[in-house]
Formats: sequence, structure tokens, C-alpha cells
Amino acid sequence: MTEGPLIVQSDKTLLLDVDQELSDECRHAIAPFAELERAPEHIHTYRITPLGLWNARAAGLDAESVIDTLLKYSRYSVPHALLIDVAETMGRYGRLRLLKHPAHGLVLESSDRAVLEEVLRAKKITPLVGKRIDEDSVVVHPSERGQIKQVLLKLGWPAEDLAGYVDGQSHPIALREDGWSMRAYQREAAENFTHGGSGVIVLPCGAGKTIVGAAAMAMTGATTLILVTNTVSVHQWKRELMARTSLTEDEIGEYSGARKEIRPVTIATYQVLTTRKKGVYAHLDLFDEHDWGLIVYDEVHLLPAPIFRFTADIQSRRRLGLTATLVREDGREGDVFSLIGPKRYDAPWKDIEAQGY
Repeated sequence: MTEGPLIVQSDKTLLLDVDQELSDECRHAIAPFAELERAPEHIHTYRITPLGLWNARAAGLDAESVIDTLLKYSRYSVPHALLIDVAETMGRYGRLRLLKHPAHGLVLESSDRAVLEEVLRAKKITPLVGKRIDEDSVVVHPSERGQIKQVLLKLGWPAEDLAGYVDGQSHPIALREDGWSMRAYQREAAENFTHGGSGVIVLPCGAGKTIVGAAAMAMTGATTLILVTNTVSVHQWKRELMARTSLTEDEIGEYSGARKEIRPVTIATYQVLTTRKKGVYAHLDLFDEHDWGLIVYDEVHLLPAPIFRFTADIQSRRRLGLTATLVREDGREGDVFSLIGPKRYDAPWKDIEAQGY
């Protein structure tokens, strides 16, 4: 028995004793795969979930690393069934891959034939796929790229999307670091996103998510649609982009209840996009009528359900989600993973403080 800071329970909760000397080191080690649920004074509660493990796997962490971390910091012996479950769950990510085939377009491929056979037997998969190419791959209707990822996740086989993106209309954007400079974690977050192509950046409030968004826009160098929660956020984003980048006021449009401007960078509210006229979402064509190279979803944990439905149809566009938490009140974290992308970066306040900020 070792005096580790972590108590690993069979229900997949992790109790972290923050008064123990290795607690900071342990917290940093478990953060990539465990979600913080409660943080009272002495004992912090984390939970291991399939989605958390798949996010970790998408970020390059393997089951062996997760298991080693649990064994290293656990105060008591770790339940064997939990370790087996971690390995089995993480092993499910990426067994199915979405790829772009030179002759057949979008295809679903697996090196594990049994897994492919299993998912193709599912009733909800049948209408999303076309002809079988060979024993290891099947054609997917291009319009169903988002939908098939949602269904596969619910079946417990999250697909790795390697089918690539359209570049969209080019529009050079440069960061203007005049009297300020990007923080190390902001730069790392933007680079992680750009390398992955789509996904979610998790940063606490006040950590400069807008700057990360601006950096991602500069790295992408294309027209950008930014979706925000309200008109106040529209104006905040516009001010920040004009202060931090080469963008001028004429290049930034506001698409809200008051204005309907479409510019190379357009900032729209969720509310106006989900407003219905005679039962029809009149403004959702903003997504596909323009050749956007990047779509930014601010406060992605508040993303309304109709936006999910449309996001499923634009999977060939690069998508960046920004949020302080992946937890949603409606429990649709899986849809964020499938349709926006996996978590690309996560920095709690303590890590940011440790960097001197």
C-alpha cells in the first residue's frame, strides 16, 4: 500500500486528496482522460467516462499510459475490472476510420473486419452507407459524414475522421502582436487545433479563448464564420479581432437580429440562426451559401440543438469549438465530439497559473 494522492473506485470515480504532496502532479496526469466533477476544499472528484477516454485517445494518449497513471498515483490497489474496461474502451477509438478514396469518395474503413461487420448490421447505419468496396471498406454517402459519426459513437465505436477538409475561400489574416504577445498555452492550443483540423479547445473563463480563435483564423487564412451566444459577444469578438489582428472593421460583419452583414469574417448569434419563420429556420443557409474555410463555435457547451443538425451537414469545413467546460445540460457531449471534433487542448486554471499567468 502506497500513500498516493488518488483513490480509484470501481464506479470509475477518482478521489484526489489535494493536501497530499503529489496531488498537483497527479491532477496534471489525470486531467487528459478524467473529467473534474466536484472540487470542494480537500477532496476533488473526477470521473472516467468513455467520452473522456476517447478524447484522450484522439489526443494521442494510449491505454497503457492511462493505466500506468492510475497505478502510479493510486493509494490502494486499482480494481482490475476498471483497468480492463479502460483498455477495452480506448481500444475502440479509431478501429473505424473515415477516409477520402480516390475512386469512391468518402469511405468507412476498418482493419478489424469483425467490427465493420458488426456496425453494418445496425439498422441506423444501413441508410447511411452505399456499396461494399471490399472486405475492409464501404462507401459512405458524403452528406452523411456527420450522421454516421454520431451513430457510430452511440454504438460504442467512435470513428476517426481522416477524410480531410475543403480549404474554403482564402482570406489572409495576420496576428498583430503590438504591445502584447500570445501566451504559451494559447499558442499551443491554436497549434493543436490546426494540426487536428477540427475539435474543441477547453480554457477557463478569462484565459483568452478569443485570442486562440484569432490565432486559429490566422493559421487557417480563410473566410470565417463565428457563432456566439448573444449580441454582446458579437461586439466583444469584433473589438478583439480588430485589436489583435490585421482585420479592419469593413472585413468583419455582424449577423444578428439587428444586422445581416456578410463579410469575409462574419459573427452571428445562435439566436438569429435558430429563429424560425413559419416553422422554417430562415437563416441556417448562412452555413452553406458561403465558402467558409473555418467555423468557430464560441461557448460550444451552449450550442443549440438545431445548430447540431446543420453542423452534421458541413463536416468538410474546419470547425473550432471554444468552451470553459465540455459538460452540457442536455447531455449531448457525444454530439460535440462527433460533429465539432474531439478535445484538442485543455488547460485548467492551476496549469495556467503555474506558467506564471
